[in-house]
Amino acid sequence: MPAMAVLGKMELTSGQKGGLIFGGALIVAGLVLSTIVFPFWNLIREDVNEEVEILTNDNGQCYVETSDNIPKIIEDCTLQPGDVVTITYGEGLAWAKITEP
Repeated sequence: MPAMAVLGKMELTSGQKGGLIFGGALIVAGLVLSTIVFPFWNLIREDVNEEVEILTNDNGQCYVETSDNIPKIIEDCTLQPGDVVTITYGEGLAWAKITEP
């Protein structure tokens, strides 16, 4: 029997050690990239409430202009152009919902 099996110790070859170091470095690099370059909290958008005027109503789809200069679409809208409402939308998104007519 080999000596290392008798002692119950497992010794790594230099190739295995290199692979282990490479794997650890890869995991650390992945963690750094996931937290610094693409933080998780960028996926969670802040809701914005804003009072806006309905610009048009095209067969139930209303269009409004908001302070972020991204036109918003409101589905199932029964309001008329010129009506003022409070809407809620995700920051940077092109859709909104009416919270108060």
